[in-house]
Amino acid sequence: MKNSIQIISGTALIIIIVTSCQTKNIIVTDTIKADSVTAIVQTESGKVAGYIDNSIYNFKGIPYAQAERFMPPEKITPWKGVRSTRSYGPVCPIDIASTVLNDEMEFVQQHNFGYMNEKCLNLNVWTQGINDGKKRPVMVWLHGGGYTAGSSRELPTYDGLNLSKTRDVVVVSVNHRLNVLGFLDLSGVSDKYKYSANIGMLDLVAALEWVKTNIANFGGDPGNVTIFGQSGGGGKVTTLMQMPMAKGLFQKAISQSGAAGSLKDKSTTSLIGFAILEELSLKPNQVDSLKNIPYTKLLAAGNMAVKKVAAKLGPQGGLMGMLGWAPSIDGEVIPFQVGTPEAEAISKDIPLMIGTNKNEFAPFMGNTLKPNASEAEVKDALQKRYGDKTEAYIAAFKKAFPNDTKPSDMMDVDLMFRPMSVQFANQKSAFNGAAPVYMYLFTWQSPILDGKLKAVHCMEIAFVFNNIARNREQSGDSKEAYALADLMSKTWARFAATGNPNGNGLPDWPAYTEDNGQTMFFDNICAVRAHHDKELLEIVNKK
Repeated sequence: MKNSIQIISGTALIIIIVTSCQTKNIIVTDTIKADSVTAIVQTESGKVAGYIDNSIYNFKGIPYAQAERFMPPEKITPWKGVRSTRSYGPVCPIDIASTVLNDEMEFVQQHNFGYMNEKCLNLNVWTQGINDGKKRPVMVWLHGGGYTAGSSRELPTYDGLNLSKTRDVVVVSVNHRLNVLGFLDLSGVSDKYKYSANIGMLDLVAALEWVKTNIANFGGDPGNVTIFGQSGGGGKVTTLMQMPMAKGLFQKAISQSGAAGSLKDKSTTSLIGFAILEELSLKPNQVDSLKNIPYTKLLAAGNMAVKKVAAKLGPQGGLMGMLGWAPSIDGEVIPFQVGTPEAEAISKDIPLMIGTNKNEFAPFMGNTLKPNASEAEVKDALQKRYGDKTEAYIAAFKKAFPNDTKPSDMMDVDLMFRPMSVQFANQKSAFNGAAPVYMYLFTWQSPILDGKLKAVHCMEIAFVFNNIARNREQSGDSKEAYALADLMSKTWARFAATGNPNGNGLPDWPAYTEDNGQTMFFDNICAVRAHHDKELLEIVNKK
């Protein structure tokens, strides 16, 4: 018997499909509206057309600047008529092969690498209202992937619709230049390229300038902008905080699992410019030829140049080898080292929320023990790491995390991202007259893959964006997960609105100082603890 389809008009579209086996009723509601009049906004460069999805205005791929390879961003050339901005724009080219994870982790992350093109200076906006004169808090998301990979669309949890819908904030996410395109230092080769080492960060400044100029027409308050990001995005947040060019473009900051560490200076990174020319058999007076080298060839040569310079510098080049591509101190775009009084003064009036996940990458980095390993097996493994400090480490761990029951938990706690974040928080909170700092630790444990993920790197993003349903492969879809996402998204939005995360049912969350060590634990039951891992971090730092 052939299928028959009957369409009934009304407030919803009901399709009844009849087959020889069964009858299914499928209800499709009219939640998307895209036409020539509904979602039109004037920007400084021209009009853009978006669409409405689930009552939220979506604009994707709006160009905020344009640039030649290795050159700073410039104002976008205005266009005539109305520009369609209904689908994600191109993202910065990356080496996908080095980004793709194993099957299990790709199942968890659900990567979407998008369409790659060097003309990638575009952004996305989600808002409850346009052209309405309201001043909603603006939250500008900076994606992860270090300074090498990632994009504004890479993970499903980056979608800003639900955060905008449930918290009435304007969410913006940004694409910018990465890796060799965004951070190749050619300043020593030619003054023409004196900004090339930091143009990836200059892109972000240009994006924030676009927000300041245009976001009011998207229902946002240009005087109440919060930058927030995770991993490399968290590093971009703390780097922007120490850039004079960015001062006044945002009023609050949130760094998730990614505070910036020490930066290299021009005398070191400029060596990479000469090294890449050598890799490509070019002379310094042929530096302009780099603009015509195919991206894959350019990236390969750049990566090799970084490795060779790091090896030549020895221990001094360790950070360069670890980070690969990253911003550097050039005396102008980034004039000061992280944590110096001069750097802290630039953002002293910016309230900061900063934190990490309990486990991050730890369960997957050099830990070959099974989750059910015995205490003796774990102690033997710890002995190889900490030697005569092993017993002190075990005691400090049990004090820090008294509810952990498996011996293997002692191997799986993050001791890389948290120390960097604590150091940054200590420096900022100690600066005379500085705005408050709020420290958190995300400890919620995922049940997926037999619990092996724990509180893994990126796990908290779904909770911050209130997007559990978009990435159930990572967090599951328990009532507890949705409840915590509701609380965390409220907390992030409240901080964006006021500079203070308190309220919304949270326990009282005091501002952090090095002396009080107050840290909010985000879990099924949230709580504030003081100096919970002070002894643990001291042991690790002295190792």
